[in-house]
Amino acid sequence: MQFTAAQIALIVNGKTEGDASVAVSTFGKIEDAQSGELAFLSNPKYEEYLYSTKASIVLVNEDLELKETVAATLIRVPDAYSAFATLLTKYQEIATQQLSGIQQPSYIAASAKLGENVFVAAFAYIGENVRIGNNVKLFAGVFVGDNVAIGDNSILQPGAKIYRDCIVGNNVNIHAGTVVGSDGFGFAPLADGSFKKIPQIGNVIIEDFVEIGANSTIDRATMGSTIIRSGAKLDNLIQIAHNVEVGNNTVIAAQAGVSGSTKVGHNVMIGGQAGIVGHISIADGSKINAQSGVTKSIKSANTVVTGSPAYEYTAALRSQATGRKLPELEKKIIELEKRVHQLLSERVPNGS
Repeated sequence: MQFTAAQIALIVNGKTEGDASVAVSTFGKIEDAQSGELAFLSNPKYEEYLYSTKASIVLVNEDLELKETVAATLIRVPDAYSAFATLLTKYQEIATQQLSGIQQPSYIAASAKLGENVFVAAFAYIGENVRIGNNVKLFAGVFVGDNVAIGDNSILQPGAKIYRDCIVGNNVNIHAGTVVGSDGFGFAPLADGSFKKIPQIGNVIIEDFVEIGANSTIDRATMGSTIIRSGAKLDNLIQIAHNVEVGNNTVIAAQAGVSGSTKVGHNVMIGGQAGIVGHISIADGSKINAQSGVTKSIKSANTVVTGSPAYEYTAALRSQATGRKLPELEKKIIELEKRVHQLLSERVPNGS
């Protein structure tokens, strides 16, 4: 696939500067891109490469002031990073749209209903009463359990598993190895010290425009639904427990875990390896730093926390700064103790 600078400018609502007829067929990093490739510049640290890059087209911010002559054709846009993401999305859409049809061997239950332009790769399994929307792509090894619904334009990457009764919205991308709808971790302790499994009879609802990385797990609810709201983005290796709700446009980085029945608000940012206990709530706009351990509810919107147990960010910084001074403070205390002892030993008995 080839696109000219003029065509790309129309897609990203940009303005060309240079030869608008030059064409590209792929992408490259600005520091090592070659002829026929498109690059972008949004970070000023990389501006030096703009003047030496071999890329045919470069996306740049519209307010960039050139310091030297540039050989590449420029496309000026309000936000080069966002425009580049738009192009990558369009490129991927075109590539996946070419996939359609049902490969063999695969299994599709007679009661399942598939929309138009669906792609089912070899070794996929589609259970009873499944409903699949238009333009859905199911890659090799995908399992779709009974009574699952999948909305339009969604993609299940190789080996993704969707257990029975779960609902996947429109424009959802679930990456390889992820499991949606596995049993929540529910066991009742018995008098003899053993545990009795509590059946998990709920489901998982994943709303529109959600992306879930590879090898993540989202447990089904004990009753009701575990819910991932529209626009949420989950990284690889994430655990979402039963009856959790993740709010709209919340992002969670790799290896984080959210325990059962916790409600995470909208536009929350959770760093890698953070852990959140169960049955609490996280206010909208909160930021939880990497490796933080959140043990109680965050009630005020836009709060930033860090540490384990996690507490308010600026207070944590002050505590860390004080902690770094402890050796110096200890030394001063020892010196003061010595001075006090010295003064006591120098006192004259029955003196004035």
